[in-house]
Order: sequence, then C-alpha cells, then structure tokens
Amino acid sequence: MRIHRSFDRPSVKASADWFTGTVWQDPIVDAPDPARIRAVRVAFEPGARTNWHTHPLGQTLHVLAGVGLVQKEGEPVRRILPGDTVWIGPDEKHWHGASANRSMMHLALHEHDETGTHVTWLEPVSDADYGRPPEP
Repeated sequence: MRIHRSFDRPSVKASADWFTGTVWQDPIVDAPDPARIRAVRVAFEPGARTNWHTHPLGQTLHVLAGVGLVQKEGEPVRRILPGDTVWIGPDEKHWHGASANRSMMHLALHEHDETGTHVTWLEPVSDADYGRPPEP
C-alpha cells in the first residue's frame, strides 16, 4: 500500500502541444505494473480544451464542476455537467474541455496498453468544431 500525499504532488500546467488554453492537471494515480490505471483531475479554464486524441483501452470522464463539452469524431458536440460520467471507447477519436464562458473540472481515468501507451495525441480542435452549439 502507498499513500500519496497531495502536498507532495503539485499541479502541473498542461502542455500547449496537447491543449488549447489554460489547463491544470493534478495526478491522482499512475499505478505500477501489473495494474494499468491512470487517473488525473483536470481543470479547464473557459474556452480551454484538449486536442483530438484516442485511448487504446478507452477513457472515463467524471465531471466534478462547471460546464464542459465533449465530442466524438463524426458526432455532435455534447454538454456535460457535474455528476455526468462519459465513457469513450477504445480508439474513439474525441476531445473534451470547458465551455466558452464557464470553467470545467473532471476526473480522467484510463489504462495503458501492453506497450505503456495510454493516449495518442492528434491535431488541435478547430475553432469551428469547438464553436458548434452542443446538443443535449
């Protein structure tokens, strides 16, 4: 058993290579083998979002606060709110982030595959894609 103290793990500003806008990440767990789980609390400022990306074994998002957006390639933008949980299947191209005028915080949980890969980052989300009105 390991106890990770929150004060030993500072918040990390997310890389501009993979995010648009200001995003802060707080690590929760990156379990050692044979476990595969990785969990991060992610805080998006208004207008901030991920690039398009995929996860080899899928991803779960659980919204903690604010108003967020999520989109799977080829589908409409969807609004997500506190208490909502989103399952994104293996290798589904998607993005997620805050709405234009509200911040959003979620837990992101995913596993790595046998090569150690847990995410494949792709191109930034265009302003046109981000600006589409969300469906319920």
